[in-house]
Amino acid sequence: MAERTDGRIVAAVESFLEHVRHARGLSDQTVRAYANDLDHFVAFAAARGSTGLQDLGLELLRDWLWEADQRGLARSTIARRSSSVRAFTRWASETGVLATDPGVRLRAPKGATHLPRVVSSDQVRMVLDQLAVRADTDGAGALRDLAVVELLYAAAIRVSELVGIDVVDLDRSRLTVRVLGKGGKERVVPFGVPARDALEAWLERGRPVLGGRTTPPEPSALFLGDRGARLGVRSAYRIVARALEGLPGAGPSGPHTFRHTAATHLLDGGADLRAVQELLGHASLGTTQVYTHVSSARLREVYRTAHPRA
Repeated sequence: MAERTDGRIVAAVESFLEHVRHARGLSDQTVRAYANDLDHFVAFAAARGSTGLQDLGLELLRDWLWEADQRGLARSTIARRSSSVRAFTRWASETGVLATDPGVRLRAPKGATHLPRVVSSDQVRMVLDQLAVRADTDGAGALRDLAVVELLYAAAIRVSELVGIDVVDLDRSRLTVRVLGKGGKERVVPFGVPARDALEAWLERGRPVLGGRTTPPEPSALFLGDRGARLGVRSAYRIVARALEGLPGAGPSGPHTFRHTAATHLLDGGADLRAVQELLGHASLGTTQVYTHVSSARLREVYRTAHPRA
């Protein structure tokens, strides 16, 4: 059955966003990205006098991307916008909102490929040692910060997965944690003894302190913010950025640094690529293969700096 709209682009976009939010179960972050890109498209179309579905054609889509290119937007941003609007027009065609799919022939420049930031084992050890010193003296928040970073690195999980963990998801005897990944896919991932020790210290000495700062207390979340509610993504970013502050090397300083680092260290240590894919929760092996490129890049750098005939 075709989706019902009032014949206007904006109404069709709203229906599409409801579809991806509820029927497809995409993450809030992905839905927000779709919404932001399509809001820009709707505004561009309206400025061109194109508000009805009958105006939605390939030339309008191309003009929108061309305008973004002329404003100097990054290639990766334009590629993402192209992907968002093509997802919308494909849905509109499949549901009968549009008779044909004008986005099927839309092309945009591929985003520039950037290798993820990876820090060395010694740097990870230094960061965790500094956090451990703070945890011994600075109270509940420092205990949480150490447990957060230990788990991010040990389990190679996404920040969205980290903040969604409940206490019951943690199995300290088996050293595993259950997380909810992209598309609502659940998986169980292992972690090591140092992460277990940090988590136990947090649960026994830190969480009760922060949990007492809100009424009623947060009953389920593993990690709490400074006010006692479930730790949010932005707060997790701040924790990691503070931990990585001053560390040599360029690149992002967010939670994904530890996910990228853990994956690379696993492959450097001889882990099977498919096992790492399973650990990371990647649907495609190709997504995981970027870490083999990182390892190769590091190998070349070591060779150039160490080999006398390099």
